[in-house]
Amino acid sequence: MPTLRSASAALLCLAVAWIHVQDQGGFPGDKTPGYVGAGYYLLEALGLVAAVLVLLAGRRIPAAPAWLLAAGVGLGPLIGFVLSRGPGLPDYSDDKGNWTEPLGLVALAVEAALVLLALTALRTARGWSAAPAAGR
Repeated sequence: MPTLRSASAALLCLAVAWIHVQDQGGFPGDKTPGYVGAGYYLLEALGLVAAVLVLLAGRRIPAAPAWLLAAGVGLGPLIGFVLSRGPGLPDYSDDKGNWTEPLGLVALAVEAALVLLALTALRTARGWSAAPAAGR
């Protein structure tokens, strides 16, 4: 049975993927240049994989790698948002200066929540906790 934390993280991973499918105009979408479109596809696939892995984390697979992937699914697009709207990306200026796009702001909130949740989970994942194990 998934925990509230893993179920929440799985939903956030799926939300990141869904938001990016919407942003690219559906699937297969149309984001240019090609590396931006490929990045969207990679993020969407990793969002689905991370959702499954965090649900299995600690039971069928080691927890830390699953939570690291989930953190990456949140952190990657956060960095992409800042770069695409700030200094810009090579051959991509569609979003430069567009800091208040509604879907982008929703994405930031979802991604930030996922990163915070994943970092909290990583802190308590077996072998990563700063607190001593019970009974020691």
